[in-house]
Amino acid sequence: MRFASERRLTVRKDFLRCYSSGKRLFSPSFVVFMLRRENTDALWRLGMAVTKKTGSAVWRNRVRRLIREFFRLAQFQIPSGRDYVVVPKRVLDPRSLGFGVVCAELVPLLCPGAFLPGMGNPPDNL
Repeated sequence: MRFASERRLTVRKDFLRCYSSGKRLFSPSFVVFMLRRENTDALWRLGMAVTKKTGSAVWRNRVRRLIREFFRLAQFQIPSGRDYVVVPKRVLDPRSLGFGVVCAELVPLLCPGAFLPGMGNPPDNL
C-alpha cells in the first residue's frame, strides 16, 4: 500500500512554514515540527528531512520507510488538520533503529493516550 500523495508535504514553502511557525516536539532520536493548518478538517500531511548525516542512502531510506510505516499504521489516531515534519537527530544510529523504537518515541508525541493495535508487528521488509 502506497503512502497517499495527499498525505505528503512536497513543497519547500510548506516545510519552511512548519520550521518557522510550527511547534517543536522532541524525543531522544527525533525532532517533530507540527503546524496546525486553518482547515482542521483536512488530512494531516507528513514531510521528512533525513540528511546525509544520518548515513548512506540505504540507511536514510530505511529511516524514511520506518517513519512512513508508523504514520501509515497510526493514521487514524493522529490528529487531522496538521502538518508534520520529522527530522532525525544526529545521535540516531540507523543500524539500531527498529520499528519498535520509532513507535515508542513517536506515539507519545503525536497521539498521546492512544492505543495503536497492530503496531507491534511491522512488515518483514522494513
